[in-house]
Amino acid sequence: MLFGAACPVRETERDWIDESLSWLIREFGEPALRGPVVLPTDEFFPGAYHGSRADVAAVLHRVARHMAVDPDRVELVFEPADDTEAALLASLPAYAQAASGAAGHYVRRDGRGVITIAGAQARQPMALVATIAHELAHERLIGEGRHRPDAADHEPLTDLTTVFFGLGVFTANAAFDYRGRAGGWQSSRLGYLTEPMYGYALGRYAWLRDDLPPRWARHLDTNPRNYLRRSLRYLDRRR
Repeated sequence: MLFGAACPVRETERDWIDESLSWLIREFGEPALRGPVVLPTDEFFPGAYHGSRADVAAVLHRVARHMAVDPDRVELVFEPADDTEAALLASLPAYAQAASGAAGHYVRRDGRGVITIAGAQARQPMALVATIAHELAHERLIGEGRHRPDAADHEPLTDLTTVFFGLGVFTANAAFDYRGRAGGWQSSRLGYLTEPMYGYALGRYAWLRDDLPPRWARHLDTNPRNYLRRSLRYLDRRR
């Protein structure tokens, strides 16, 4: 029982998540915190999806609307990838590396945010939404002058911002992927927060919203869902 009520993250990680969520509330307000939780359902992403540039642009527009970003503030650059590049890109660990071949990339150019999406990422709809949410979080933080891109915690804060704006189901599910592929098993990691950190962040998010029990938890993969449940037990005990 004691283990079941233990916080799944280290004290420093817990404190950083608590303080950063409080900062996000001060920056963006309570209404943003209490916005809808975006889910992988037809309600939020209707219609067929084939991974084309038009499909990626449509996803970007939908996610931008949920994150209160005017799509005219950002430009999409879509980089098609051949099968060899796709295999390489699928194993890359982060959303936003400056080097060619990363899943996603954000820069400022002529007063606008430019988001580059690799073609291989377009083949994985859940990871695509997570990547786009991360890059649009850059637009909210960097593009609006709210946070310095050279800050030590900028990339983790960018991931946490996706949770704050209701996209945490996608970014938590994309954080770690372990699947069978030709010739064996392959794991890949996307993003800067660990699965336990996502679990605690989502638990704290639900707690701050008075969204208990969070019905959207059923859309989480097994690991982040278990960390979320542990976090809720811990937060209930701490209360």
